Amino acid sequence: MKARYLFPKDYMADPSANVFNGRLYVYPSHDWDSGECFDDDGGHFQMRDYHVLSMDDVMEGKVTDHGIVLDVDQVPWAEKQMWDNDVVEKDGKYYLIFSAKDYNGVFHLGVAIADKPEGPFVPQADPIRKSYSIDPCVFKDDDGSIYCYFGGIWGGQLQWYKDNKALKDEYLPTGADELPIPSRVAKMTDDVLQFAEMPKAVVIVDENGEPLKANDKHRFFEASWMHQKDGKYYFSYSTGDTHYLCYAVGDNPYGPFTYKGELLQPVVGWTTHHSIVEYKGKWYLFHHDCVPSNDVTWLRSVKVCEIFYNEDGTIKPADQ
Repeated sequence: MKARYLFPKDYMADPSANVFNGRLYVYPSHDWDSGECFDDDGGHFQMRDYHVLSMDDVMEGKVTDHGIVLDVDQVPWAEKQMWDNDVVEKDGKYYLIFSAKDYNGVFHLGVAIADKPEGPFVPQADPIRKSYSIDPCVFKDDDGSIYCYFGGIWGGQLQWYKDNKALKDEYLPTGADELPIPSRVAKMTDDVLQFAEMPKAVVIVDENGEPLKANDKHRFFEASWMHQKDGKYYFSYSTGDTHYLCYAVGDNPYGPFTYKGELLQPVVGWTTHHSIVEYKGKWYLFHHDCVPSNDVTWLRSVKVCEIFYNEDGTIKPADQ
C-alpha cells in the first residue's frame, strides 16, 4: 500500500509513534514559518508547541488531532525550539521527554507528565540534570526499565560534548581513521524524571565488529529510535547530511549494534526523522518529507508506510 500523509491539514515532523491502551498515538514536532533564515544550526526550525495525533487504523482511518498539549511558554526553563519528543508510560502516567533550548541557547531534555496519552502534559520546572542535545527516544524494555536515547550534531549541539562534558571548541570528526560522534543512551530513574546514570555512547559496528568511521555515509547524525522484535534490539537513526535512515541490531539496549542497512532513501527536504512501531500485527515506519510544502525544509509533513522483515530479521527497505 502506498505511503500515507497522516495529517495534511498542518505541517508536523519528527513523528514518535507509540501504542497505548490499544490505540496508536503519534507525537510530532509542529512546524511553522517563523521567518528565520536557513542556517546549519537549524535556526529556521522554531517549533514552539506539541500536538498529539491518534488513530485506530493507520493507513486509512480517521486521524484525531488532540490539539496543543504543551507550549514553550508553559516550560519555565525553555526559551524556544521545541524539537523532537517521545512519550513512555509507567504506572498509569505518561511521560513526555522533549528537547528545547534554554535562555542561554543550549539544548537540554525536559519532562512533562500527563494522566492520559493525549495529554495535556505538565512540565517539570527544570530540565533533566546532565542532559544535553536533542532528539530523545524513550524505550521501555521487557523488565520495565526505561532508557532514553538522544543526540544530534550540528544544530543539535552534540559536537560540543565529549564524555558528557562540555567542550571549549566543537569537535566534528570526518576522517577515515576517526570515530564518529555517537548517539547517547541512559537508563532513567524509577520516577522517569532524571538519568539514573551518566549517558553512554551508542556504538555502531560493521559485520567484523569494527566501529563505523566518521567518513562513512551510514554513520550516526541524529534521530535515534529503538524498537524490539524477536528478542533483538533495533537501533535506527538518521545520517543527517547524507540523508538516509539506517538501522543496526544488538542483543541489549546498550549495544554495540551491528549495522544492517538502509531503511529509507533520501526524501524531499533536508531532514529525515522517524519512528517504528508494531500495531495490530503490522509494522509501520513513520517519517516526514517536504513534498506538500514544495521542498520548504522547515515545513514538513508526517508520513507513514508499512514495513516488512525478512526471515533473518533484517528489514526490507521502505517504499516511499
